[in-house]
Amino acid sequence: MSAFEILAAAGLGSAMLALVYVLSGSPKTGSAILAAALAAGFGAFTAVTIAREGVLLVWTNHTQNLWGVQVWWDLLFAVVLAVFLIAPRARAAGMRMIPWTLFVAATASIGLLAMVARLFWLEARMEK
Repeated sequence: MSAFEILAAAGLGSAMLALVYVLSGSPKTGSAILAAALAAGFGAFTAVTIAREGVLLVWTNHTQNLWGVQVWWDLLFAVVLAVFLIAPRARAAGMRMIPWTLFVAATASIGLLAMVARLFWLEARMEK
């Protein structure tokens, strides 16, 4: 198994564990610290990837064949859906949507995780 296959399998395993956690009756409020740590960790991994492979390769990966386009569209659908679902809570918590949406549009899951971390932090402050 190559290092890339191990990374892909680890991502799949982590996602499956997270889904099981959510389905098992996870807490009603999210963890700002966990979301921030995931944003920072994935941001660091992305920085290493960009440093090693360049930023333009992401476009090449998503335009070489139908699978690349399918994965690109899947990412776009998931990010837009997540922002759509988060936006009402974010507005209610006083977050400015335009800067956060631009950050998410530019960085996808990194910005989304940071946005959710901020939302969870604000909601926890409102509960006190």
